[in-house]
Amino acid sequence: MSLRIKKGDLVVVLAGRHQDKGVRGRVLRVLPEKGTAIVEGVHIVKKHQKARSQTDQGGIIEREAPIPLCKLMLVESGGQGRAGRFATKVDAQGNKIRVLKLRGETKEITV
Repeated sequence: MSLRIKKGDLVVVLAGRHQDKGVRGRVLRVLPEKGTAIVEGVHIVKKHQKARSQTDQGGIIEREAPIPLCKLMLVESGGQGRAGRFATKVDAQGNKIRVLKLRGETKEITV
């Protein structure tokens, strides 16, 4: 399966919890087997963690939880930061490149 979003991409959240809609963030990790990604600063949950040793304190910690890939859209990294769909094209050397489609123009995504 070809993934449309990769680690390090800048994305915007399209749907989900009301506090996460429209939030932009960088993808920290992609979980292809589950079809989810972990985005920096999005879908923050509280986890109750048990103390493992004397030095490792337990308590309530906040961390990012996975969000489905279908709720994320790529954002151009430079320029105006607009979100859009993308297509894949093959260049002259035979390499696949991702091209962001933005209302009548196309931009190559460098990742």
